[in-house]
Amino acid sequence: MATLVLEKKPKYERIINILAIVIPIAVAALLGIRQKIDLGTWTKVLPHVIGVINTLTALFLIAGFYFVKNKNINAHRQAMTGAFLLGAVFLVCYILYHISNESTPFGGQGFIRPVYYFLLISHITLSIVVVWFVLRAVYFGYTNQIVAHRKAVKWALPIWLYVSISGVVVYLMISPYYI
Repeated sequence: MATLVLEKKPKYERIINILAIVIPIAVAALLGIRQKIDLGTWTKVLPHVIGVINTLTALFLIAGFYFVKNKNINAHRQAMTGAFLLGAVFLVCYILYHISNESTPFGGQGFIRPVYYFLLISHITLSIVVVWFVLRAVYFGYTNQIVAHRKAVKWALPIWLYVSISGVVVYLMISPYYI
């Protein structure tokens, strides 16, 4: 299997910086649309799909970490590419669900309520922050800038893993309230 290696160019880093700003703004703008678009009842299954995607992403991240620690760079690259692609699929599913369905209110009471909102807010905040780190980590990995890749991954991996796992926990906490 041939390994994809990108050419190192300053324009790619500019594109990464632009995307790290544009993606969260575009998602927020789409989610801010009050009029929901009727895409059909099939969209009701998307929260469950998103829960599976977050679970698989976390597993790919852990596998990628395991592979790189065991110097299996090819398997590491495949696992991390899989996690990145799952992130793209997640983003599409997330947007499709939220432009076509009302938000589901959390129905939990007592101590669990602030726990849920802490996890949700930290999940959302860090999902915005991690975009820049992940894009840089992938770019540096595919351009064989290993020192820069390691610096980006130092932040990208723990944040991305937290976002993936907290996404699953938030999903499990709110899933009883889906209609």
